[in-house]
Amino acid sequence: RAARTDESTSTVIRSALRTYPLSAAGQLPKNESLMLMIQRQRTTETVDADGRLPEKLRKTYRDEGFILHEDKKLIIFTKKINLSILKQNKHWFANGTFKACPDDYYQLFILHAMMTDAITPLVYGLLIGKSAEDYNLFFEKVLKQDNFQPESIVTDFETGTIRSVKDMLPNILHKGCLFHFSQAVWRQVQTGRKKPQFDHKLWNIHDRVVATVPRPNNSVECWHNAFADRVAISHPTIVKPGEKIRCEQSKFEVALTKILQSHDIKTKKACYRKLNERITRLANSFDPTQLDQFKKKAANIAI
Repeated sequence: RAARTDESTSTVIRSALRTYPLSAAGQLPKNESLMLMIQRQRTTETVDADGRLPEKLRKTYRDEGFILHEDKKLIIFTKKINLSILKQNKHWFANGTFKACPDDYYQLFILHAMMTDAITPLVYGLLIGKSAEDYNLFFEKVLKQDNFQPESIVTDFETGTIRSVKDMLPNILHKGCLFHFSQAVWRQVQTGRKKPQFDHKLWNIHDRVVATVPRPNNSVECWHNAFADRVAISHPTIVKPGEKIRCEQSKFEVALTKILQSHDIKTKKACYRKLNERITRLANSFDPTQLDQFKKKAANIAI
């Protein structure tokens, strides 16, 4: 079981002990010894001496090439079909995850796009840092693959991300995630800082509400949290997140096939759909001469 599954060591032990004969329990080694026995059954693949990924991570489960770029500073996982979907869909979302990132890298940075009503991960990058230069290198390798013309991108409020989007996508409408902005505001309140930290255009989302484009990165945040849960280990070797990325790619390929066959792959709950409709109506009714009335209406909006 240890060799066949990617369950955690403790899960394998607990599963094995559920029906283990009590009459033989005294002969079992200590728990630490059991964990070592399980870990020895698992081959730990990693990059080779030249820094190259294991061969199986270089292809999808359907045996297609999956590496766009690979060196010691950056690894990018994607396929031509992913980039084609990225080009077709004009609203992009980007975020990074740190917990599920391998030790040799700083973060797993992922570029998502809005495909029908679902926000879908399309490009996965292992970055060694979070500076503008790190993000610039990622965007440079992606953008040179085609003539991308995105209309908007939503990111967090990392300084490096903001600078990079300004450098690499100067004509795009860049918005910060509402959730991350709320966190940034709270940090600013706690420090007593008065000067606005972020440009008004970055955090104001009125135009996105009117255009019925997703406001925060909620779907992206949920995806990253779920991905970290599936990896299940903090800062694993590159194989574990690499395998999970391949699984995500397989799931995307199935979803894409269903979309091309006119299937809905995700239906928003009625309560959230109605809430978004109310917020859109409110935004469209904004009148600066009736600000007090507008604020009262906004305060009463809830699920």
